[in-house]
Amino acid sequence: MDLKELYQDIILEHGKSPRNFGKCSGHNHEAKGYNPLCGDQVQVYLKLNNKKNVEEVTFEGSGCAISIASTSIMTELVKGKSLEIAKKIVNEFLNMIKSGSEIKTKDLDEDQKTKIMS
Repeated sequence: MDLKELYQDIILEHGKSPRNFGKCSGHNHEAKGYNPLCGDQVQVYLKLNNKKNVEEVTFEGSGCAISIASTSIMTELVKGKSLEIAKKIVNEFLNMIKSGSEIKTKDLDEDQKTKIMS
């Protein structure tokens, strides 16, 4: 299986069974995203603890498989990370989505990479 097929399989899996879907209780930050061109809507709920670590991150919304899968994957990548590292990961993730490049940050451990693919 080549890398393109692997990415397609991951997107399909996360699109069908998104991780961290729903509204987490006790969130202290939230953000909405809306794409007027296709109608995709996503709302992300973030719970940062006193040390500014991502304690929990969830989302609600509707849209195409790529939109839902991207949000699902992003929540898996940042959960448990510091706010600083989470921002770095999100920026690299956005670059990957836009340009097709790989995430190269050393801030992801092998368990997180495995979670994304399962």
